Amino acid sequence: MTARDVQAILGARVLTGEEFLDREVRSACGSDMMSDVLAFSKDHSVLLTGLCNPQVIRTAEMLDIVCLVFVRGKKPDDTIVQMAKDRDIIVMETGHRMFSSCGMLYKAGLGGGAI
Repeated sequence: MTARDVQAILGARVLTGEEFLDREVRSACGSDMMSDVLAFSKDHSVLLTGLCNPQVIRTAEMLDIVCLVFVRGKKPDDTIVQMAKDRDIIVMETGHRMFSSCGMLYKAGLGGGAI
């Protein structure tokens, strides 16, 4: 699956990184707790979160996360979007809730894998 597929499945709006939408996504993680995301630690993944702070970008960078999707209609501020842009991380936002977003991606074949 690609980040473009994730965008289509979730009906998400790309905030930055549109030029990278053909990147492969191998797994997904949904969490508002960055400590849980750090325990997940898989590369080429998409992170779904409602947490809108710079720690999300720093965590994504450390784990080679391809794409961030802010759920529940959360809109990251310009600082967060710029941080992602500087690091070539795709950022999207969707109005779907976390549970629904994860379920939609799972149904489309994207797994989370074991920790």
